[in-house]
Amino acid sequence: MSSYRFARGLLISICRVLWRVKVVGREHVPTDGVYIVAPSHRSALDIPFAAFITRRRLRFMAKQEIFATRLGRAVFTALGAIKVDRGATDRGALRASQQALLEGEPLVIFPEGTRREGREIVDLFDGCAYLSSKLGVPLVPVGVGGSAEILPKGRRWPRFPRVVVVVGPPITPPAPTPQIRRRSQVRAVTDELQVALQQCYDEALHSAFGKNREHA
Repeated sequence: MSSYRFARGLLISICRVLWRVKVVGREHVPTDGVYIVAPSHRSALDIPFAAFITRRRLRFMAKQEIFATRLGRAVFTALGAIKVDRGATDRGALRASQQALLEGEPLVIFPEGTRREGREIVDLFDGCAYLSSKLGVPLVPVGVGGSAEILPKGRRWPRFPRVVVVVGPPITPPAPTPQIRRRSQVRAVTDELQVALQQCYDEALHSAFGKNREHA
């Protein structure tokens, strides 16, 4: 855990200087227990930006290729990464995610699945809602505004816009029962997350760019 604190402290210090990161709504982060952090995803840097919301170690899924070198294994293991074979089925990733939560640590899952473009939060996957409903853990929506501007497509060198992280109130799933995992009920939680995440992302963009709404 000391290696995580060191790695987190180093990354956060760098991000704070380069992108002047501001966090809004940190009081919404649960102070104990496990939960799923569900951020918007517009940049590879959204993982360290998400880490601004709590000092606790956040676990996250990472493709197995980044563990191929000794340095990669050391760095990403220290950061709480969970190796996932993206060529395998989604069930493997879900099992790894569930195990991380059962071990008692918060978990980051991007409900959009991969990096997206634009201001709209749409077409969320049900993985977050499924795990939340199955295990009875809250979902914490997190909008990261400004990260899309750091290294947009076609640009070789990064920019340094202001980044704002907005944390929304946790979404508490219905009490877990055998019936709660029915597709319609899980989808209802996903729909609630989509609305909350869009609100967080809109607020983060507005705080980062003001009325200049063409940014995403």
